[in-house]
Parts: sequence; C-alpha cells; structure tokens
Amino acid sequence: MNFLGKSVSGPFTIPSGIVTTATPILQRFIRDVPAVGVLTTKSIGPDPRLGNREPILSQYAPGNFVNAVGLTNPGMSNSAELLDTLEIPDDKFLLTSIFGANLEEFVAVAQCLAPFSDGLELNLSCPHAKGYGMAMGQDPALVYDIVKAVKAAVDIPVIPKLTPNTDRIQEIASAAVEAGADALCAINTVGPGYTSAFGEPVLSNGAGGMSGKGILPIALKCIRDIRAVSSVPIIGCGGISAAKDVIAMQAAGASIIGVGSALTGMTTKEIEVYFDTLSGDLAEKTERAERKIKYNIDMDFKPVTLSNNETVCSDITLLTFEEDIDVKAGEFVFLWIPGVGEKPFSALCDKPLTLVAIDVGEFTNSLMTLAPGTKTYIRGPHGQAVTPSPDQTVIAVAGGTGLAAVYQIARDFPGAEIFTGARTAERLYYLDECRQIANLHVATDDGSAGFEGRVTEDLAQYLSDLNAAALENLVFYNCGPEPMVRAAIEVERQFVADDQIFSAIDYLTKCGVGICGACAAPDGQRICVDGPFLNASAL
Repeated sequence: MNFLGKSVSGPFTIPSGIVTTATPILQRFIRDVPAVGVLTTKSIGPDPRLGNREPILSQYAPGNFVNAVGLTNPGMSNSAELLDTLEIPDDKFLLTSIFGANLEEFVAVAQCLAPFSDGLELNLSCPHAKGYGMAMGQDPALVYDIVKAVKAAVDIPVIPKLTPNTDRIQEIASAAVEAGADALCAINTVGPGYTSAFGEPVLSNGAGGMSGKGILPIALKCIRDIRAVSSVPIIGCGGISAAKDVIAMQAAGASIIGVGSALTGMTTKEIEVYFDTLSGDLAEKTERAERKIKYNIDMDFKPVTLSNNETVCSDITLLTFEEDIDVKAGEFVFLWIPGVGEKPFSALCDKPLTLVAIDVGEFTNSLMTLAPGTKTYIRGPHGQAVTPSPDQTVIAVAGGTGLAAVYQIARDFPGAEIFTGARTAERLYYLDECRQIANLHVATDDGSAGFEGRVTEDLAQYLSDLNAAALENLVFYNCGPEPMVRAAIEVERQFVADDQIFSAIDYLTKCGVGICGACAAPDGQRICVDGPFLNASAL
C-alpha cells in the first residue's frame, strides 16, 4: 500500500511511546515485522528528559491501562545520532514523533530530525505532561500556527497527532489541514485518568492517559468526525485488538492502523506472530489474533510486610518479608512504596520473600533504613523463568547484587556451581545459604575472602581444568554490573558456544510488561518480557 508517496510493507504502525521506543527495537521490527509498514518513534523533544518516576503504567481492567511515562527521551541531538544508525528499507516509513513547549521548540526539533525521517508526527495530544501535548492541541489557532511553522521549516510530510479530549476535534483537524498537514493521527490517550491501590495513587504522576480496549468507541467517533471535514490520510489509533476493530477503523476513515496497548506483556516473538495472525485475519475474514492478547496479565499489587532489614555494608541491605511468594527461578518482581516509587528486583529467595538492595538512587536509598513492620507492595512475577536441560550443570556467576538473580536457579537445579564476587569481603552476603545448595566459589578484588582477583578470573581457572565432555554439559547464568557480565561472557566464549550462555543486565526496566521499551537490549529484545536472561548473542 502507499502512504504519503512511499510504498510500505503493511498497513500497521505502533503508536508513539509504545514498544518501538529505542533504535534497536525499531531495527528489529523493520527486519522482522512486515505488517508494520510505518515505524513510529517515541516522542522526542529539544532536550533530554527523564520523565516520571515509576510506577508509570497501571492496569485498571483487563486490556485497559493508564500511563504517565512523562515524555522520557534523550533529546533531539542524541536522537539524531541514534536515528542515523537505522537501516531503513524502501518499504518502511519512519515517522518521527516530536514535541516542544512552544512553536520555536517544535521548529528546532523538526529541523534537527527531519534529515533522518520520512515524516514528522507532532505530539499535540499527550494528556499528562504539563505544558506539552494536549495543552497546545486543544487550541485550533495554536495547532494552525505550529503546523504551518513546521511545514515551512522542513520538506517532509508533517502529521499532527490529535487529542480526543476536546469537543472541537473537527475544528482542530480543519485548522491542521489548512496549515498544511499532510496527514493526521488520532487519537492519543484519553483522560487523564486515575488509578489507586490500597488507597494510594498508583502512578507517581498521580494521573495519566487512558488506553486500551475501552477507548475504541471514542477513537472511532473521533476518526469519523475528522474524516467528515478532511480528506488527508488518517493514522487511526486507540483500542485496536482484533481484525473487526481494524475493519471498523478503516470504515471510519483510517488508512494506517495503530496497535498499541494490545501488545502489553507480549514477547518480541509473540508480537511478530500477533501481527502475522492479524494480517491473516484481515485476508481470510477470520478472528484469531485477539486470542493472543494477554488479557490475564497480572499488574495488581499484593501487600507484604518487612520482617527484617539486615545491613550487609553501608550501601547493601537484605530485606526479608513475612510472606512467601510464588516466583520461578529467573523471574522478577516489582517492589512499590507509595509516594516513593517502585523498582524491579530479582527474588533472592521466595520462601520467605527476600530481596537485596544496593543504594543507587532515591528509591533504593529509602530501603536502607526501612523499618521492620513496614507494609509495602509487590507485583509480579514478571519475565521468563529459566529452563536448563536436565542433563546440564548450572554455572551461576554473580557480581554484587547479581547473586539475587542466580541463587534460586542454583537452588532449583541441583548440582550447580556458584561463582560470586565483590570488591571486598564486607560486600559479600548469603554465603552460608549458597553453600547449602551448591558448590560455592568466592572471589574478592582485594583478596579479603576467597580467590584474590575478579570473579571472572576465578571462573576462567575453573573452566580451564574441565575436559571437553564436561564443558558441553554446562549452562551459564550471569548477572551483575554490565562490565562484569560482559567479562564473564568473554571468558565463557573461550570454552563453550553462545547457546550455553545466558545473562541478565538491567537496561532500566520501568514498566515490566514490555510497553515502554526502556529496557531494550542491543538486539532489540526487551529485558522485561524476553528476559531477564538473554542468550549471549543478544547482548
């Protein structure tokens, strides 16, 4: 099909801010998902922006969400460098979403990113970032001025994204088209809306944009209203999950269809299969794709009470809770403290729930002195459990707090070898428990405990003493600081194939269900749904 002068491989896009938010993910979708012919980036502004603290996403009903990511982005200059690395074939349309606080910022970002884009989406509709998006997009005159200025500054198509949160959408659409818009995108999220758990607001922002299955009727009405006053192409977004929804959106006037919240919780491979199935449904007049949507995903919080806070050293603590949890080896949970935030943690132990925290920021700092008896909340488990073969020997390699991610693996698959390391002996923890379930190898940089040197050096000596048959039966699980994990992979590659090596590196996991894309791995997988343990070739 043709879209704004370019023949594209498929009629779908993924709306801005969902899944395809990092260049490795975009490149993977360019390569592996032909149904997605229009690739839409995360909204990019003039300067780097951290966005809101977690939680940033909440589910209020199956298939329905509220989000307040906060326009997180690396800024236009860094984004230009990243977009320049993409290899975009002729049958893909790269739609770069941009935002600004005023007309001048929109123009500056547009001029910076236009050379790397096939078109620019103007975010005039975000409902939860104060001073941006919807604050501008509800004023037809301001929409006209922004679109006209951007059109005059660039020579590629310009596509304003409109808000449903107005009773003037036809007037706004007409103003955008009169100013020169080549197409329109509708709708952005509805709201803002609010969710709570145990009497506390879930989102750190308090409120956020509503998305998912429940907003489809609003999206359809908006698209029909826009089509009644304009003839430009429309990218239709909001509540799409099944072929019948796509058909309804096309009947309302949309030509490119955005599928977003329906992808929540899906692995990268599952998304590929979903779009293949959805394309097949449209061709064969069937309804199979919606069965692949994870309406049963669990994002609810469960209360847990801290029973012991054990200081390991000045910046590491062990948190033991009264409750047991059901978490498989390799999976992770989120710990939420209302008013402070939430962060992901591997469960060092599940019976009782035990977490290890290292002081690296505001949230973890609050854990250092959290008092026994404090009630907090967890959600999950999330991620993929590990599945070594019965005939494989597990080699668990940990640095720092990485032991939390591998202890249960060694415990649940007997006969394991655990290699754990730290700078000094005072930073080691859980050693007696490790000795009870596996052969333990300890390394410290200063030699104050065990092997003197890095844990990877200790590992290399151990592996060099094994014969070829023993090496063939090993499977490695590495977790720790990124430099340590990469060093471990390099050592292991000297002795075994990549398909025997799995590693977990935290690439800033935020939502936990694959939507925000913050945890993108170099190969385009997302740590929170495809991992946390990924094959060495992915890293």
